[in-house]
Amino acid sequence: MTIRVLLADDQTLIRSGFRVLVNAAPGLEVVAEAANGREAVELARSERADVVLMDIRMPEVDGLAATRQIAADESLSGVKVLILTTFEVDEYVFEAIRAGASGFLGKSAEPAELINGIRLVAQGDALLSPKAVRGLMNRFLTQPEVGTAAAGSRLDVLTTREREIVGLVALGLSNEEIADQLVLSPLTAKTHVNRAMTKLEARDRAQLVVIAYQTGLVRVR
Repeated sequence: MTIRVLLADDQTLIRSGFRVLVNAAPGLEVVAEAANGREAVELARSERADVVLMDIRMPEVDGLAATRQIAADESLSGVKVLILTTFEVDEYVFEAIRAGASGFLGKSAEPAELINGIRLVAQGDALLSPKAVRGLMNRFLTQPEVGTAAAGSRLDVLTTREREIVGLVALGLSNEEIADQLVLSPLTAKTHVNRAMTKLEARDRAQLVVIAYQTGLVRVR
């Protein structure tokens, strides 16, 4: 099945470069391009994109607002947003993840990283390395609820194993890495992750990361 990709960036040259890279990759196709967030939301609906490569700083409606609109639209529940950024604006990246983005990638990334990132988020994984998770959480996570009964009770719907696995997801581990650490099959690890997402009403793995820190399941060190 072909992964349908929408490019959202106000710079035509950057979009052109990404289009060439994406269309050259097996199983990927650029179906539309947007020059601002408003167009990105409209085209995500009309073109039924699977993944939106979203820049943050765009005119009219920026990437953060567009990400929130896509995540809040039930008809776009299958659309994944991959934020494109320059790592100097990590606080905006974190806000985008909280809004519903599935991860982020630097514009200086290698072509193979871009293609792999698109495929990862399309299949429901979060593009968040352990280093990136620690950096984001250490600098920008506000946790007014951490340590309170209200925050912790949100996890009551999870089994002990599911809590353990959500904690590992929050550290940036993949299904395969979780399986190795807990001596499970990758399929079993994925099943536990999916069940946890359903119970916690998380859009994807990136949202599980946010929940894990907000509830105190994993603490910033």
